[in-house]
Amino acid sequence: MKPEHDDTSNLPPLGPTIEPLASAGEFNSPNTGNTTDTRKWLTLSIGALAVVGAVGSSLMWAKLSGIQEQLARQSADTGSQAVEARVTSKQAEELARETAARLSVTDAKLSEVALQRSQLEELMQSLSRSRDENLVVDIESAIRLAQQQAQLTGSVQPLLAALNSAEQRLTKVAQPRLAPVLRAVTRDIERIKATAVADTPALLFKLDELVRVVDTLPLLNAVGNAPQPKVVQPVPATSWAKAISMSWWEKVLSDIWDDVQNLIRVSRIDKPEASMLAPDQSYFVRENLKLRLLNARLGLLARHFDAVQSDMKQANDDLARYFDMQTRQGQTTLALAREVLAQSKQIEIPRVDDTIAALTTAAAGR
Repeated sequence: MKPEHDDTSNLPPLGPTIEPLASAGEFNSPNTGNTTDTRKWLTLSIGALAVVGAVGSSLMWAKLSGIQEQLARQSADTGSQAVEARVTSKQAEELARETAARLSVTDAKLSEVALQRSQLEELMQSLSRSRDENLVVDIESAIRLAQQQAQLTGSVQPLLAALNSAEQRLTKVAQPRLAPVLRAVTRDIERIKATAVADTPALLFKLDELVRVVDTLPLLNAVGNAPQPKVVQPVPATSWAKAISMSWWEKVLSDIWDDVQNLIRVSRIDKPEASMLAPDQSYFVRENLKLRLLNARLGLLARHFDAVQSDMKQANDDLARYFDMQTRQGQTTLALAREVLAQSKQIEIPRVDDTIAALTTAAAGR
């Protein structure tokens, strides 16, 4: 069926017009076969190129489809991985928060442990220091107390005992920080031992003994208290028969004669004032002597050695003047009184200032 109007003749040419190269008579020339062959080869080439392009296009399309599918799979995988990554990130965030909380708790506990450790170290150091400090304080108090006792009693024995005890304790501890204290204690011990000090307790005991024996000490005006010893004459062998033959009345007369001879005693009086004492005055002589001895005892306790010397000199004079020193008791008493007089000298108790200074320095931690 043909169209009613064919307007193709009125349309402009789509491309350049091909003018007839020759007239109709030219196609009948000998070159017409070559042109046909060329056109065929050209058509075949274009067809081959078209086929190759179609095949390439199909291959490219297949490849693109594969790439597209691969990209879709990778996109899906990437999406799932993104979802998993978000979940993992949330878990990691929660874990990080939990770890941060635990870390904060651990830091708090670590700081607390560090504080406890520092406190424990300080406690150990304080215990180590306090042992030496307690030893120093104990030794210092013992030495001060012993020094007071030595001042009160007048004897260096309490002070020597405290220093010897301190020396033993310091030797057992063997702390280099306490070595100066040990040297000071040793020096004070040697200095006290080299100092001649009156032994006040011994002197007090001797004075008490003197006071006790005053009541039994014989006076010079006492009669019959010191009988003369009888001289025993050797009896010859010839007189034994005569002695046996003597009758009892002769023995009685002999005893009476001995008693009569003892009624009268002739002796030399070098101190008439002692022999002329009345019995009541003898009582006051004994009491005055005891008062002097007791006064000397009080002076010794009060460390008034001048008063002690004066009282003991007067006591020695009274013993030699009013009492019988020819007896053994009198000689012993006089020797004891002279010994007290010789030992009661004005000698101060040595001080232990070096030891106290060393203890103070050790207690201060220097």
